[in-house]
Amino acid sequence: MNEELLRNLDNIEKEKNINKELLFEALRLALISACRKTFPDKEDFDVEIDKESGEFRLLEDGKPVNYPEFGRIAAQTAKQVIVQKIREAERDVIYNDYIKRVNDIISGTIHRIEKRAVLIDFGKTEGVLPQREQCYTEVFRQGDPIKVLVVEVKKSSRGPEIILSRSHPILVKRLFELEVPEIADNIVQIKGVAREAGTRTKISVTSSDDKIDCVGSCVGMRGQRVKNVVMELQGEKIDIVRWSEDPETYIRNALSPAELSEIQLDKKTKVANVFVADDQLSLAIGKKGQNVRLASKLTDWKLEVRSVSQKVPISELDGVGAKTETILNGAGIKTLKDLLMSSAEALSEIKGIGPKTAEKIIASAHEAILKEKKVENKLPSIGEMAKKFEKETISPTLLDDAFKEEAKLNEAKLEAAAEDLKNVEDSKEEEDEESTEE
Repeated sequence: MNEELLRNLDNIEKEKNINKELLFEALRLALISACRKTFPDKEDFDVEIDKESGEFRLLEDGKPVNYPEFGRIAAQTAKQVIVQKIREAERDVIYNDYIKRVNDIISGTIHRIEKRAVLIDFGKTEGVLPQREQCYTEVFRQGDPIKVLVVEVKKSSRGPEIILSRSHPILVKRLFELEVPEIADNIVQIKGVAREAGTRTKISVTSSDDKIDCVGSCVGMRGQRVKNVVMELQGEKIDIVRWSEDPETYIRNALSPAELSEIQLDKKTKVANVFVADDQLSLAIGKKGQNVRLASKLTDWKLEVRSVSQKVPISELDGVGAKTETILNGAGIKTLKDLLMSSAEALSEIKGIGPKTAEKIIASAHEAILKEKKVENKLPSIGEMAKKFEKETISPTLLDDAFKEEAKLNEAKLEAAAEDLKNVEDSKEEEDEESTEE
């Protein structure tokens, strides 16, 4: 009997991963409860159990007594105590196991789908994927395998409650850690994640080894690594950008693929005024403002994106005084962009603005925009080629040709800009001549 008892305790310990000490304590309490049921008039009972042989003896007032003949009710009470203690121990084991896995990914199977929650089966226990932690674009099917993030583990009267997530930004980080060995080896680090679950995510990465391209490592050969993450997230778009200590560089990378003209940083308030060409404005802002919103979260800067034509207030233009500005605003012209979309003839039709004033304002607007639209300089890309040249990964001839092409391109742009400025100056000279004749 004693050997069978020890064997059963060993089996329970292996199957449920419960410490045998807890099992012996549960057995001791069960025997005490049975004694109290058998002898209700006596209270001072205790039980000693030999953990090696399985022998136990009953103590009353600290003295050994003969084993009582337990009745059916006493035996049932003992059984209930043992079962309850084992359940409590099993719940504690599950809780202690999953509390260590908070913010980690675990795999399970979709067990049941409810209106506001999805139950995930992990074998020994279940987790809950509440509606607030789901992606609205994802479709769940009973029996499908699924990877989820453990966000919280709580104790309850029914056992541990494991709260899961498919929308948390850390889920994307953990998926990349599974896919990219360089991240697991801590060569490539993920510095930030900004996510709008179900649609788009931006992550910033850096490398502790100059020979390892952090972005290329995350993308993988032919984009296979990032494709695997996208597939797991059921088609969510992922932008991988290069992290930088320099805020301006980091903001430029975060707002890609838009090309930025200028960034003005206020480090005290952490507000960045970003100016882009008119044709880049919608790209920088993104659909429903998503691109700039995610970039702001990623960089931890408040980003104010404006077109270059909005940089110069119309009050600073030649020919625009306080009275003229009021007249223009009343006609719906409030920004430099509005002026550029207008003409001298259209302005002269506005009551209070004459033809000469209109021409002067338009010429001044064009001159201002030419000053703001600086000639693009692609020397950084040439610099990158020079670095490759130092590492003997590019031929001297190709590098020389690249410099020549770059010089031609910049020269052409400078000539075009000079021509535009000349036209503006000619227009101003004609205006001055007319004023002299009058």
